[in-house]
Amino acid sequence: MKKIISLIALVTTLGVGAMSTSYADDMVEAADEMVTAVEETAAAAVAEATEVAEAAAPVVVAEAEVTTEAAPAEAEPEIIVDKGDVSWMMVATLLVVMMTVPGVALFYGGLVRSKNMLSVLMQVLVVFSLISVLWAIYGYSLAFGSGEGLIIGDLGKLFLKGVTADSLADTFTDNVKIPELIFIAFQCTFAGITTALIVGSFAERIKFGAVILFSVIWFTISYIPIAHMVWGVGGYILDAGAFDFAGGTVVHINAAVAGLVGAYMVGHRIGYGKEAMPPHNLPLTMVGASLLWVGWFGFNAGSNLEATGGAGLAFANTLFATAAAVVAWTLGEVMTKGKASMLGAATGAVAGLVAITPACGSVGPMGSIIVGLAGGFICLWGCTGLKKLLRADDTLDVFGVHGIGGIVGALLTGVFTDASLGGIGMDTSIAEQVMIQAEGVVITIVWSAVAAVIAFKIADIVVGLRVAEDTEREGLDTTHHGERAYTL
Repeated sequence: MKKIISLIALVTTLGVGAMSTSYADDMVEAADEMVTAVEETAAAAVAEATEVAEAAAPVVVAEAEVTTEAAPAEAEPEIIVDKGDVSWMMVATLLVVMMTVPGVALFYGGLVRSKNMLSVLMQVLVVFSLISVLWAIYGYSLAFGSGEGLIIGDLGKLFLKGVTADSLADTFTDNVKIPELIFIAFQCTFAGITTALIVGSFAERIKFGAVILFSVIWFTISYIPIAHMVWGVGGYILDAGAFDFAGGTVVHINAAVAGLVGAYMVGHRIGYGKEAMPPHNLPLTMVGASLLWVGWFGFNAGSNLEATGGAGLAFANTLFATAAAVVAWTLGEVMTKGKASMLGAATGAVAGLVAITPACGSVGPMGSIIVGLAGGFICLWGCTGLKKLLRADDTLDVFGVHGIGGIVGALLTGVFTDASLGGIGMDTSIAEQVMIQAEGVVITIVWSAVAAVIAFKIADIVVGLRVAEDTEREGLDTTHHGERAYTL
């Protein structure tokens, strides 16, 4: 640029011809000074621009960092409390209540002799009610509260401390919740029906006070720990990887083992094995079984905690497995006795319901049919051949149906949950999962048996277990409750 300006100055000087050499030199010197000034100005501008850019860079980086840090907060899923889920869980809870009162009550009541009808209804009703109260006071806190122990929770929610209408409980979907009070009520019905099931093992000969005291103790030292181990956060059986969608171990095996222990400790009924003790009202038993089947849809599908396809799977499996078990039991009776009985078909339905309970949320429909068939055939043997081997007066076959059915269902869950057999899939092989399932079964059997021995022993010491012989012969309805089921 310097040379160009000098050249222009020179040309100008030569062109006009009037300028002197000295004047030309002055012009060149002026031009040089002008070029220098322009270069200095340009350099200053460049320097200033560089400083501005350097100053702006941290701001851009900071803004990028803020954006990056804010991204996770923006990606946080919104908590959803769906009215459909809430409505379904309320209905499911009602269905499980119906399973117990009147379902179990009528099923059991029809099977005993007429002189003991009301005693069984009374035991089921009062036990369910008492356990419901205890569940609200301390049961929920120890089973599902804030504690994350291997065996039991804590008393952080004693008397439902901190639970309000706005409190939420988790479901199987991370951002989907349901009101905690509904979850508490739903799980309460499980605790109540489990303890009520036990009374069928020693019906017609146990003191009412002994039933009540035993129920309180056993609920506290057996049901609550098993429920936490299988379903509670941090529970040992849950963390081991066992599948129990709706209570094969928690409800059925747990209750059945306690009932079998009670049958041994209370002893045989007078005349057991020597005189006929037929059910006094099979139509009532049929009504009870039907109520159980309908209510069980709430029991199993409700355990999904959401009104989604998972609930639909459990719902369908509950239907197919139960129907298969009715067919299996009926066919088994024809093959072994030559006749199919209504009592057998009704009992087969309950056996199928029990067997599918742990598997209903993880096996496919075809798998559920196989589980139902297996439950029907094997529980028929449990109520006949195995019962003779055990030599226990399990009055209403609680162990034969709920114990054997629960074990069959729990083990087959480890088979038919596999994706290759139509299940939802699992991270282990079939053999490994069956072993995990078996571990949960064994823990439940041992725990419940020990707890039942303790509970019955305490009840025996405090109030005595068995009624007097003349009381048993007359019947518990009049001697214990001052009423008769039928006045003719």
